[in-house]
Amino acid sequence: MSMSRKRTMSLKKKVVLSVVTGAMVTGGAIVTMATGNAAAPDVVCPGSTVTLSGEGGAPAASSGTFPVGTKLKVTNLDNGQSTTVAVNGPSGSCVLLNNAAFEKVQEPGKNLIRRARIERVGGGDAPAGAAGAAGAAGAAGANGAAGAAGVQVPPATGDVVCPGSTVTLSGEGGAPAASSGTFPVGTKLKVTNLDNGQSTTVAVNGPSGSCVLLNNAAFDKVREPGKNLIRRARIERVG
Repeated sequence: MSMSRKRTMSLKKKVVLSVVTGAMVTGGAIVTMATGNAAAPDVVCPGSTVTLSGEGGAPAASSGTFPVGTKLKVTNLDNGQSTTVAVNGPSGSCVLLNNAAFEKVQEPGKNLIRRARIERVGGGDAPAGAAGAAGAAGAAGANGAAGAAGVQVPPATGDVVCPGSTVTLSGEGGAPAASSGTFPVGTKLKVTNLDNGQSTTVAVNGPSGSCVLLNNAAFDKVREPGKNLIRRARIERVG
Protein backbone atom coordinates (compact mmCIF):
# COMPACT_ATOMS: atom_id res chain seq x y z
CA MET A 1 0.00 0.00 0.00
CA SER A 2 1.40 3.35 -0.98
CA MET A 3 2.26 5.99 1.60
CA SER A 4 -0.22 8.39 -0.06
CA ARG A 5 -3.12 5.91 0.33
CA LYS A 6 -2.31 5.29 4.02
CA ARG A 7 -2.41 9.02 4.69
CA THR A 8 -5.78 9.33 2.90
CA MET A 9 -7.35 6.52 4.98
CA SER A 10 -6.00 8.01 8.19
CA LEU A 11 -7.46 11.37 7.28
CA LYS A 12 -10.87 9.78 6.59
CA LYS A 13 -10.88 8.18 10.06
CA LYS A 14 -10.11 11.51 11.66
CA VAL A 15 -12.94 13.14 9.74
CA VAL A 16 -15.41 10.43 10.86
CA LEU A 17 -14.42 10.91 14.50
CA SER A 18 -14.66 14.68 14.28
CA VAL A 19 -18.11 14.89 12.71
CA VAL A 20 -19.89 12.15 14.67
CA THR A 21 -20.63 13.67 18.08
CA GLY A 22 -20.49 11.13 20.87
CA ALA A 23 -19.45 8.32 18.52
CA MET A 24 -16.60 5.84 18.58
CA VAL A 25 -15.25 3.79 15.66
CA THR A 26 -14.78 0.16 16.67
CA GLY A 27 -13.86 -2.44 14.09
CA GLY A 28 -15.10 -0.21 11.31
CA ALA A 29 -18.52 0.30 12.95
CA ILE A 30 -19.69 3.54 14.52
CA VAL A 31 -20.96 3.05 18.08
CA THR A 32 -22.89 6.02 19.44
CA MET A 33 -22.56 6.97 23.10
CA ALA A 34 -24.75 9.20 25.27
CA THR A 35 -23.07 12.53 25.83
CA GLY A 36 -25.90 14.60 27.27
CA ASN A 37 -25.80 15.61 30.95
CA ALA A 38 -28.49 14.55 33.39
CA ALA A 39 -30.88 17.30 34.41
CA ALA A 40 -29.36 19.46 37.11
CA PRO A 41 -31.10 19.21 40.49
CA ASP A 42 -33.29 22.12 41.54
CA VAL A 43 -31.12 23.34 44.41
CA VAL A 44 -32.99 25.86 46.57
CA CYS A 45 -32.21 28.11 49.55
CA PRO A 46 -28.42 28.01 49.03
CA GLY A 47 -26.51 28.62 52.25
CA SER A 48 -29.44 27.76 54.51
CA THR A 49 -28.88 25.76 57.66
CA VAL A 50 -31.27 22.96 58.63
CA THR A 51 -32.45 22.18 62.14
CA LEU A 52 -35.20 20.16 63.81
CA SER A 53 -38.59 21.17 65.12
CA GLY A 54 -38.71 18.64 67.96
CA GLU A 55 -42.09 17.43 66.66
CA GLY A 56 -43.03 13.78 66.38
CA GLY A 57 -44.78 11.78 63.69
CA ALA A 58 -43.64 10.28 60.40
CA PRO A 59 -40.71 12.02 58.63
CA ALA A 60 -41.86 15.43 57.42
CA ALA A 61 -40.81 19.04 57.07
CA SER A 62 -42.26 22.50 57.57
CA SER A 63 -41.27 25.51 55.49
CA GLY A 64 -41.73 29.24 55.18
CA THR A 65 -40.67 29.16 51.54
CA PHE A 66 -42.56 26.25 49.94
CA PRO A 67 -46.25 25.28 50.11
CA VAL A 68 -47.66 22.17 51.72
CA GLY A 69 -47.08 19.11 49.54
CA THR A 70 -43.72 20.21 48.14
CA LYS A 71 -41.14 17.42 48.31
CA LEU A 72 -37.67 18.46 49.45
CA LYS A 73 -34.47 16.43 49.53
CA VAL A 74 -32.09 17.44 52.32
CA THR A 75 -28.47 16.29 52.24
CA ASN A 76 -26.05 16.77 55.13
CA LEU A 77 -22.81 17.56 53.34
CA ASP A 78 -20.76 16.68 56.42
CA ASN A 79 -21.81 13.02 56.50
CA GLY A 80 -23.37 12.46 53.06
CA GLN A 81 -26.73 11.36 54.46
CA SER A 82 -29.94 12.41 52.69
CA THR A 83 -33.68 12.30 53.28
CA THR A 84 -36.64 13.27 51.12
CA VAL A 85 -39.74 14.59 52.87
CA ALA A 86 -42.94 16.46 52.09
CA VAL A 87 -43.78 19.86 53.56
CA ASN A 88 -46.78 19.51 55.89
CA GLY A 89 -47.01 22.98 57.41
CA PRO A 90 -45.43 26.41 57.87
CA SER A 91 -42.28 27.45 59.72
CA GLY A 92 -39.85 30.34 59.71
CA SER A 93 -37.14 28.47 57.83
CA CYS A 94 -36.60 27.30 54.26
CA VAL A 95 -36.92 23.79 55.67
CA LEU A 96 -37.34 22.57 59.24
CA LEU A 97 -37.25 18.80 59.79
CA ASN A 98 -39.25 16.97 62.41
CA ASN A 99 -37.51 14.46 64.68
CA ALA A 100 -37.97 11.39 62.48
CA ALA A 101 -36.65 13.18 59.37
CA PHE A 102 -33.76 14.85 61.15
CA GLU A 103 -32.55 11.54 62.60
CA LYS A 104 -31.93 10.31 59.05
CA VAL A 105 -29.33 13.00 58.36
CA GLN A 106 -28.02 14.21 61.71
CA GLU A 107 -24.56 13.77 63.15
CA PRO A 108 -24.48 12.43 66.72
CA GLY A 109 -25.16 15.14 69.28
CA LYS A 110 -25.85 17.88 66.71
CA ASN A 111 -29.23 19.54 66.21
CA LEU A 112 -28.05 21.82 63.41
CA ILE A 113 -26.77 21.08 59.91
CA ARG A 114 -24.64 24.04 58.85
CA ARG A 115 -23.56 22.52 55.51
CA ALA A 116 -26.72 21.34 53.80
CA ARG A 117 -27.94 20.97 50.23
CA ILE A 118 -31.68 21.42 49.78
CA GLU A 119 -33.31 20.29 46.53
CA ARG A 120 -36.91 20.63 45.41
CA VAL A 121 -37.81 17.26 43.89
CA GLY A 122 -41.59 17.48 43.66
CA GLY A 123 -44.58 19.75 44.10
CA GLY A 124 -45.35 23.14 42.65
CA ASP A 125 -43.20 26.24 42.55
CA ALA A 126 -43.08 28.34 45.67
CA PRO A 127 -45.42 31.31 45.41
CA ALA A 128 -43.85 34.73 45.81
CA GLY A 129 -45.60 35.30 49.12
CA ALA A 130 -45.03 31.85 50.59
CA ALA A 131 -43.14 33.06 53.65
CA GLY A 132 -45.77 35.64 54.49
CA ALA A 133 -48.67 33.26 53.89
CA ALA A 134 -47.05 30.59 56.03
CA GLY A 135 -47.02 32.84 59.04
CA ALA A 136 -50.36 34.53 58.52
CA ALA A 137 -52.04 32.58 61.28
CA GLY A 138 -49.60 33.82 63.90
CA ALA A 139 -48.98 37.32 62.58
CA ALA A 140 -51.58 39.04 64.73
CA GLY A 141 -50.13 37.60 67.91
CA ALA A 142 -46.58 38.33 66.82
CA ASN A 143 -47.30 42.02 66.25
CA GLY A 144 -49.51 42.54 69.26
CA ALA A 145 -49.35 41.74 72.96
CA ALA A 146 -51.92 38.95 73.07
CA GLY A 147 -50.59 35.63 74.33
CA ALA A 148 -52.22 32.29 74.95
CA ALA A 149 -55.27 32.18 77.20
CA GLY A 150 -54.29 33.30 80.68
CA VAL A 151 -50.78 34.39 79.64
CA GLN A 152 -49.87 38.04 80.08
CA VAL A 153 -47.46 39.32 77.44
CA PRO A 154 -46.15 42.89 77.71
CA PRO A 155 -46.40 45.07 74.59
CA ALA A 156 -43.49 45.26 72.18
CA THR A 157 -40.89 47.90 72.91
CA GLY A 158 -38.64 47.33 69.91
CA ASP A 159 -38.95 47.06 66.14
CA VAL A 160 -41.09 43.95 65.50
CA VAL A 161 -39.47 41.93 62.70
CA CYS A 162 -40.11 38.67 60.83
CA PRO A 163 -43.83 38.53 61.73
CA GLY A 164 -45.16 34.98 61.73
CA SER A 165 -41.73 33.35 61.98
CA THR A 166 -41.25 30.31 64.17
CA VAL A 167 -38.24 30.02 66.46
CA THR A 168 -36.26 26.87 67.14
CA LEU A 169 -32.94 25.88 68.63
CA SER A 170 -29.60 25.11 67.06
CA GLY A 171 -28.43 22.56 69.64
CA GLU A 172 -25.23 24.55 70.10
CA GLY A 173 -23.70 25.28 73.50
CA GLY A 174 -22.16 28.40 74.97
CA ALA A 175 -23.61 31.55 76.51
CA PRO A 176 -27.08 32.62 75.29
CA ALA A 177 -26.84 33.73 71.66
CA ALA A 178 -28.61 33.58 68.32
CA SER A 179 -27.78 33.06 64.67
CA SER A 180 -29.71 34.67 61.84
CA GLY A 181 -30.07 34.70 58.07
CA THR A 182 -31.78 38.12 58.21
CA PHE A 183 -29.68 40.24 60.56
CA PRO A 184 -25.91 40.80 60.78
CA VAL A 185 -23.63 39.73 63.59
CA GLY A 186 -23.99 42.03 66.59
CA THR A 187 -27.72 42.73 66.13
CA LYS A 188 -29.65 42.34 69.38
CA LEU A 189 -32.95 40.51 69.13
CA LYS A 190 -35.63 40.01 71.77
CA VAL A 191 -37.59 36.79 71.40
CA THR A 192 -40.89 36.34 73.23
CA ASN A 193 -42.77 33.06 73.40
CA LEU A 194 -46.40 34.16 73.19
CA ASP A 195 -47.61 30.84 74.62
CA ASN A 196 -45.89 31.27 77.99
CA GLY A 197 -44.95 34.96 78.09
CA GLN A 198 -41.22 34.27 78.51
CA SER A 199 -38.66 36.49 76.74
CA THR A 200 -34.92 36.58 76.15
CA THR A 201 -32.66 39.15 74.51
CA VAL A 202 -29.59 37.88 72.68
CA ALA A 203 -27.00 39.06 70.16
CA VAL A 204 -26.57 37.47 66.74
CA ASN A 205 -23.18 35.74 66.54
CA GLY A 206 -23.34 34.00 63.18
CA PRO A 207 -25.44 33.02 60.15
CA SER A 208 -28.33 30.55 59.90
CA GLY A 209 -31.23 29.83 57.61
CA SER A 210 -33.85 31.38 59.90
CA CYS A 211 -34.82 34.88 60.97
CA VAL A 212 -33.54 33.85 64.39
CA LEU A 213 -32.21 30.53 65.65
CA LEU A 214 -31.46 30.30 69.38
CA ASN A 215 -28.68 28.24 70.91
CA ASN A 216 -29.49 25.92 73.82
CA ALA A 217 -28.90 28.43 76.62
CA ALA A 218 -31.07 31.09 74.98
CA PHE A 219 -33.84 28.67 74.04
CA ASP A 220 -34.05 27.34 77.59
CA LYS A 221 -35.13 30.80 78.73
CA VAL A 222 -38.28 30.81 76.57
CA ARG A 223 -39.14 27.20 75.87
CA GLU A 224 -42.13 25.19 77.01
CA PRO A 225 -41.29 21.79 78.52
CA GLY A 226 -40.66 19.13 75.87
CA LYS A 227 -40.93 21.54 72.92
CA ASN A 228 -38.08 22.48 70.58
CA LEU A 229 -40.19 24.83 68.46
CA ILE A 230 -41.95 28.11 69.26
CA ARG A 231 -44.75 28.48 66.73
CA ARG A 232 -46.13 31.73 68.20
CA ALA A 233 -43.20 34.05 68.74
CA ARG A 234 -42.65 37.79 68.68
CA ILE A 235 -39.23 38.89 67.48
CA GLU A 236 -38.04 42.44 68.10
CA ARG A 237 -34.87 44.17 66.99
CA VAL A 238 -33.70 46.09 70.03
CA GLY A 239 -30.14 47.00 69.13
